Formats: sequence, C-alpha cells, structure tokens
Amino acid sequence: MSTPESVSDLLDAPAPVGADARHTRRRRGKGFVAAVVAGALLLVVVGGVAAFFVVRAALDANIERIDDPFAAIDPETRPAPAPAKGTTAPVNILMLGSDSRISAGDPTAWEYGAQRTDAIMLVHLSADRQSAAAISIPRDSWVPVRGYGEAKVNAAYSYGGPTLMIQTVEDLTGVRIDHFAVTDFESFTALTDTLGGVEITVPDGSGGSVRQAMTGEEALEFTRERYALANGDFGRVQRQQAWMRAIALKVTEDRTDLFKMARFLDAVTSSVTVDESLTIDKMQDMVLSAQQISTNDIAFLTAPYSGTGRSADGQSIVLLERAAFDPLMRAVAQDELPAYLAEHPEGIDMLQSVVQ
Repeated sequence: MSTPESVSDLLDAPAPVGADARHTRRRRGKGFVAAVVAGALLLVVVGGVAAFFVVRAALDANIERIDDPFAAIDPETRPAPAPAKGTTAPVNILMLGSDSRISAGDPTAWEYGAQRTDAIMLVHLSADRQSAAAISIPRDSWVPVRGYGEAKVNAAYSYGGPTLMIQTVEDLTGVRIDHFAVTDFESFTALTDTLGGVEITVPDGSGGSVRQAMTGEEALEFTRERYALANGDFGRVQRQQAWMRAIALKVTEDRTDLFKMARFLDAVTSSVTVDESLTIDKMQDMVLSAQQISTNDIAFLTAPYSGTGRSADGQSIVLLERAAFDPLMRAVAQDELPAYLAEHPEGIDMLQSVVQ
C-alpha cells in the first residue's frame, strides 16, 4: 500500500482553507498544538488499526524536523530533569512564535542577527498526565544570555539560534527543556479555518461579555493588536493564549467529526517544525498517557513581571519579578505546578475567561 501525501489525499476530500498557500512555502513550526493538542487528536483517527497506521504515516511525513539543538549544550550546565512518576516523566517544550515567516518558517536557515521571536512559551505536561500549562515569557524580558551579557530574552535566538535560546531559557527558569519547536502565528489561520472558525470571549462594551466568532484571519488580526490595548504587549500575549485555548476548545467540541479532525491534524502536522527527537511515537505516547486532560486542565499564564523599564543602552525592556518568578519556575521544574497555583492564587497573571 502506498502512503498518501497527506490525510486530505487519504480521505479524498477537499484540502483545508489556505492549504495551497501553505504548501507553496516552507513549513512553519507549531510545537504546542503539535505536542499537546494535536497529539491528543491522534486518538480520533484510530477507527481501525490498518487505517490508523496509514494516516499515522501521512502525518509523520508532514512534520518538519531540525537537527538536535541540544547536542551542543554541555550536559553539566543543564538543569536536572524532574523525577518520573510511575512510568512517565514530565515533558517541557520550548515553543517560539513569530509574525515573521523567515524567522519562524525555517529554523535551519537561522543567520546571526537576522531573527528574533515575538512569542516565547514554556509548555509543561505533568508526569501524572493530569494537567498541562503554557507559560508565556515576555519577549522583552531582560535576562542574562551566555556570551552576551544581559539582553532581551528573544535576542538569544538572534545571537545563537535554537541552541542558545534553549540555554537562555534553561538558565533563566531552572527548568530542563525536553523539546524545541517554532511557530508562525499565521499558521493558526489554517488550523482555525479547518475547524470552521473559533469563538473567543471578549467584552461587549457595556460591562458584559460576548463569545465572538472569528475566522482564522480575524483571529490573527485580533492577536496582532497591541497599541490599542491598555497593557500593550502583555495584552497581546493573552490574546495569543486565548486563541490557542479557543482552538483546543473547538477541537474538544468537534472531536467526533473524524473528517474535520483528520483535516485539522493534516494542517497541524504540515505546519510543525520540531527537534528531531520529538518523533511521532513520542507524540502518540504522550497522547495515550494524557487522554484524560481537558481544556480546563490546561493553565495559561504569563511569567510574573514588575513592569517595564529602559536598559543602559536605551532599549525598552520588561523587568521580571524574580520574587514571584523563581518559585513559580521551581514548581514547574519539580513538577508541582497545580499545587503551587492553588496555594498562590494572587500575583499570578492567569488567562481569564474574558480577554480584553
């Protein structure tokens, strides 16, 4: 039996919205959806063993991988991994997002000084597979970068590509990174449109709220706005998180529609760029062990910050609140995040149900 080029070919169904444009450019990564949301969706295509393995091969063929970015890191300088619980261990994925097709589209084409990332997210899957979290680190956070002194955290990618970015986040957080992924938030448009759009809860202008239906393009514009927001880039981060949450919720609602889910999986895996160790087998294993996690079990939050300021050379920067940031990251590193969040409800910038 020959392997189809895509799940859409397998189903003999029309390609997803935006697929022609997507396949004419180099694939762009999307680690959170790939490893946490899309991975879980592998379950919906298991209608029969033989059919699953054909679909599985097509999905795996879609995924773009980069050479091991961890190989050049001295293992003695890395944080220790969190202990396993039973037969499973926690998983931490460093996900980068960008509005730039160049920087997000092809990590292997990284050039010194050419690329920075607009979004940095640490995704944590607990060892007991009962919870997950997506923690956004403001891109302008002023942090130590090996060999360069202090700089904005997103400059690490510009200076040294995926490897230096991983080192910088590990040094900052004390959390051991297991996998690396890059995303272009424009690729969310195709994912959204394969689901028939999403709904995001926003203020209605009179003190209440309304669930606003958005196409992929409308959601992209929603997440790009920051100048009209009272909290600027911090509000933009929450809008990005809200879009991701809305996609996860729509997937949960539509998971019994196998044709829609197959198209969604095709769109996800066609936009994935991950490190070479994140194999389809690992994605499947994570899914099978985490199938009880619902959207209510995924926490979206922003790393604690005290405000903004200016660096010595005049750059606008974000000042992390280390008194809150450090214990939060220790909870992630020790795989104790749900308990920490329950004990410290104040002072953590959690994504709310209504997004400004």
